[in-house]
Amino acid sequence: MNYSEAVAYIEEIPKFTKKNKPGNTLELIRRLGHPERSMKVIHVAGTNGKGSVCAFLASILMHAGKRTGLFTSPHLVEITERFQVNGREVSRELFTRSFERVKREVDAMIADGFCHPAYFELLFAAGLLMFQEEQVEYLVMETGLGGRLDATNLVERPIATVLTTISLDHMEYLGDTVAKIAGEKAGIIKEGVPVIFDGRNPESEQVILDTAADKHAPVHEYRASMCKILGKTDKSIDFLLDSRYDERETVPEHAFSSGALRITVPFLAEYQLVNSSLAAMTIRAIDPERAISDETIVAGIREASWPGRMETVLPNVVLDGAHNADGIREFIRTVAEVQQRMPVSLLFSAVVEKEYEKMIEEICESVHPTSIVVTQIDGARVVPAGTLSEVFRRYTDAPVLTEPDVARAFETALAKKGDGMLFCAGSLYLVGDIKAILRGKSEAEEK
Repeated sequence: MNYSEAVAYIEEIPKFTKKNKPGNTLELIRRLGHPERSMKVIHVAGTNGKGSVCAFLASILMHAGKRTGLFTSPHLVEITERFQVNGREVSRELFTRSFERVKREVDAMIADGFCHPAYFELLFAAGLLMFQEEQVEYLVMETGLGGRLDATNLVERPIATVLTTISLDHMEYLGDTVAKIAGEKAGIIKEGVPVIFDGRNPESEQVILDTAADKHAPVHEYRASMCKILGKTDKSIDFLLDSRYDERETVPEHAFSSGALRITVPFLAEYQLVNSSLAAMTIRAIDPERAISDETIVAGIREASWPGRMETVLPNVVLDGAHNADGIREFIRTVAEVQQRMPVSLLFSAVVEKEYEKMIEEICESVHPTSIVVTQIDGARVVPAGTLSEVFRRYTDAPVLTEPDVARAFETALAKKGDGMLFCAGSLYLVGDIKAILRGKSEAEEK
């Protein structure tokens, strides 16, 4: 089986299986010899910010000279993006080789009466084999959906668990309140394993604290008072982080004068202060002897990259995959601040199950773009560009252009940008399409 055949097989999985009970995936991992036991795993869950925290952690560990694996989802262009070793996607050959071994065990499991793994379960199993073959020392691992019942939660003894910002999303699976969703996410907390979490929401904070207490897990809680912004550019934010105050108290203003980390986060969105801080706090939790220096932490954060989340891909062109309520609020907050300094324009698309009218209404209440280009994502989840344009025209007087083809829509949006900043947003699928367009242009220029 070659790479294309392996990917085609995996992409067909949703048509003939569904998420299984953890015991089914555990049986697959057992048959593979528990490859995860050879690695030091940092397990990350949450609603927003999981991927960014993982990216910061992986970058810090790489700067510390550790052989580091990174497992994230979804991919934007190619499935191998989900599996990185020391900052590079795994090869197609390694992916195919690992898939073939998993497939042999899956066939044997089915013959023994077990269920076929779901899409994410199979990729998780294949990823563990890839990281084992690459002799990864540290594996930074993002959950899929939820936490408690997620395939990744089969890792028995991570060295740390991290819980990022928790808000309402996937309510049909995880619960209809922040507290219920936090309960599912907090399911990754393990007996005696340090937990590092965003404690700014009282509903999720209490659930996490209670779960940690039940598991005798040391807690390291991020609070907004730990950060002090020093300055901003259109590409980065400088700030001080003082996480020495582990008790639930406000960090005194004078504390920032000494003992604090001075960090440059290479993104223009303020929520990345939270994510980079969680990463720095996690390194301190797993490295109490401080073998990893402050300078290494700062360098790792400064050099980190995370595609599709307030990512600057061209001068004054930003991609953002925000697609749930909390993500859209943070997107609006960032864009509203930018438009105080320069004009902004928008390229937008969304998929059918998202509350796209509410998203559009909220964007138009606070953001005043000079132009809006609307496009559509191909596939079963498509919302026609014309439908989205009609919604925009109900909430804004800005000119709205309709272009169903993403490539032409992107070119149109670039032409309309002028001296301002273009934001491409509304769906990770749109971000993926634009990344593919840019990659194609880059490869053509190299030939």
